[in-house]
Amino acid sequence: MNRISDGIEAILFRSRFLLAPLYLGLVGALFLLTYRFLIEFYHIALDIGEATPQSFTLDLLALLDLTLLANLILMVIFAGYENFVSRIDIATESKDRPHWMGTIDFSGLKIKLIGSLVAISVIELLKDFIELAGQDHVGGGTKWRIIIHLTFVASGVLFALMDWIADKREFHGTHN
Repeated sequence: MNRISDGIEAILFRSRFLLAPLYLGLVGALFLLTYRFLIEFYHIALDIGEATPQSFTLDLLALLDLTLLANLILMVIFAGYENFVSRIDIATESKDRPHWMGTIDFSGLKIKLIGSLVAISVIELLKDFIELAGQDHVGGGTKWRIIIHLTFVASGVLFALMDWIADKREFHGTHN
């Protein structure tokens, strides 16, 4: 019976490598995002002469949005792979290894994820506000973006509060 249990546990433990293709897919998404960024940058460069300050700002915010999304994907790739699949040993020998790599646990990843979503949401709202400059009313889409943004902010605060409570419980549980 012990051999059966060991076999099941070995299969379960090794099943974590089923996540590797998903992380490789995210690497592919980074390539697509880079391609999209380059296309957007090219269009901005072509239209720079006719662009108004407002449209130029909106275009730059779109590039910033794509960059933040790429950062978010990279964080999920590194932290997710290291937390759920395996350490990235090749990175430990690299001089340019990001300082946060290997230090973000699942809890930290949640906080960074929601923080990135809030930042992306803020950029979308800023784009709306720039487009609405001088208008007397806020459109329905903008109202929904505000609601979504506030939901992201509230979720981030609640995630941080839950982590803080869990850390307090762990600390008090180990020091009793």
